[in-house]
Amino acid sequence: MGNLADGPVSRFKGADDQVRGPGATKAALVKPADASEIIHALQLRPSVILSGTPYSQVADAVIAADARVAEADLRVAQLRAEAAKKNWMPRIGPRVSLNSLGDFVAQLVIEQVIFDNGRKVAERDLAKANVEIAAVALVEDGNKRVYDALSLYLKAEENRDLAGHLGRALKDMSHFEWVMQERVNGGVSDMSDLNVLRQKLAAMRARKGEAEEATATALAELNAMSIRNLGDLRGIGDLRDAGAAEPLGVIRARAERERTMAEARIARASHLPGLSASGSVDRDGNTLGGLEITTDSLFSLGTMAEFQALEVVKEASDRKVAEAREVAERHVQAQSSKLSAYQRQATEAVTLTAQAKTNLDLFRAQYEGGQRQVMDVVGVYETWAQALETELELKYKAARAELELARLKGALAEGARI
Repeated sequence: MGNLADGPVSRFKGADDQVRGPGATKAALVKPADASEIIHALQLRPSVILSGTPYSQVADAVIAADARVAEADLRVAQLRAEAAKKNWMPRIGPRVSLNSLGDFVAQLVIEQVIFDNGRKVAERDLAKANVEIAAVALVEDGNKRVYDALSLYLKAEENRDLAGHLGRALKDMSHFEWVMQERVNGGVSDMSDLNVLRQKLAAMRARKGEAEEATATALAELNAMSIRNLGDLRGIGDLRDAGAAEPLGVIRARAERERTMAEARIARASHLPGLSASGSVDRDGNTLGGLEITTDSLFSLGTMAEFQALEVVKEASDRKVAEAREVAERHVQAQSSKLSAYQRQATEAVTLTAQAKTNLDLFRAQYEGGQRQVMDVVGVYETWAQALETELELKYKAARAELELARLKGALAEGARI
């Protein structure tokens, strides 16, 4: 949306006119006097993704590979708006008819609207509103694409961390299995304890395999929507605060209100008489001209009720905007509370994991001193491993909640770059 306020979208501009990312100059984003407030606001929307982080690399890769269907729709809306700007000019065209004698009559007709109750202005406003709605759709599409890509990346990272943790746990548990096998061979321990330990190992191997498969699936899907392979990317990045950015749902409601109002003005004008001047010239050079009073719809007993309904449209549109703002705020507040809860739980999980590790070290020391049995240590080890898994789970739950909050605010893709 680099230069959308005063021309086609950036892909259709020359290289010197493009406005991309943080390097965009302030002059390039200055709002022209006749530009749309909505489109200008969309252009100035910042991204909460910090530059140089893994999140930023994923976002850049998937935006670059985007087919940009919404951009094509926006281009269509812009061309239609450009055509609507000239709807006040005279219209000219041929008129061919068959007379009663069976001869063709050809004429060149020119028509100029003199008074139309504001219909032409409303048509231009309607075309402008359609451009604004298409622009909102473009930003929504970019934000959704980045959100989907980052969700896949988080899924891959979470399962990679889980598989790594389970791999280390398998190594430790395999050592316990060897010790138990030797104790069984020496007649010190019962075979049932060894079977229980092997069952635990089998379950752990299965979970590790599931995590690796989930990682491969998420990365395959992510790479399919990316311009380059992201399999070697590691780590996650923090998101900056989106601040008081207006949710995209509210901006869409505002644009739809403008479209509805323009349609209502067009409908009202169609019920009122208008004045136009027309002239024609046939192939023999004969000319004919005059004034004409026309109306698109004839009056009926329900016409006044239709006028009243059109007057209520503005109030209904305003209420829809207010409702969209309330719904967006409710979702944002709910997600903010969920994020805070996950962050608090993740902090508590780190403390619990540390306590479990302390207990494990103590039991190991007692085991080496002959005060504990192997299965005692295995039980405490499982407690520590489970605590670490919970810590990982809450860490990524908080990351996904933070990502969802940014999506709700529509702040994952920078407006100037889209």
